[in-house]
Amino acid sequence: MLHHYDKISLFSPSQYSDTGHRLYTESDIVRLQQIMSLKQLGFALEEIKEIMENRNFNPVEIIKVQLDDVKKRIRLQELLCSRLEKIYELLNSQQEVTPEQFINLIEVINMNKDKYFTQEQQEKMFEQFGLEERKRYVSEWAKITAKIRVEYEKGTSPENLDVTQLAKQWNEFVNKLTFADPEISKAAERYYRENPEIGEKFGIDEQLSDYIKKAMSHI
Repeated sequence: MLHHYDKISLFSPSQYSDTGHRLYTESDIVRLQQIMSLKQLGFALEEIKEIMENRNFNPVEIIKVQLDDVKKRIRLQELLCSRLEKIYELLNSQQEVTPEQFINLIEVINMNKDKYFTQEQQEKMFEQFGLEERKRYVSEWAKITAKIRVEYEKGTSPENLDVTQLAKQWNEFVNKLTFADPEISKAAERYYRENPEIGEKFGIDEQLSDYIKKAMSHI
């Protein structure tokens, strides 16, 4: 740890012995304790370095930013807790747990959606749909996506009437899944753009996405 801190110029010893060993003074230990205190509050090492090098930093603002971040993480954990409780209840009562329920749970754990969606948007997307309704929308959306891919691979022009009609249907299901909320749509577009492997899971790669956009422009 000390080697790493030294390497990133966060914490270095004030003195060295004749044989090259690090020697830490009392002031060094005080600085290390400050670093560890900030680290325990959840600050990243680069943030700690910036704080300790800025003589004019505002401690109130720094704590507020960190507090807001912690609150966001708590809300996401509460959402995860709610989903885990539902899965637990199903398992405990020996009811069947569908793959879709496990997939929804895994997405919350692994996809770090709070980076892209606000807490309110996440609640809107994950809590206001019933499982069967969401499953039906995603299934229909996937079928339309597959039909569009067939036309794309055949080399059909995106201006073709059949393609534009499919693109229109595709967009209607996107609107249903995003509640026709432009902010959710923008966040979702960024989410899939920065995580292309997720879109590919639904059969949508960058080329097909561009093809659909071109078709949409001719509606």
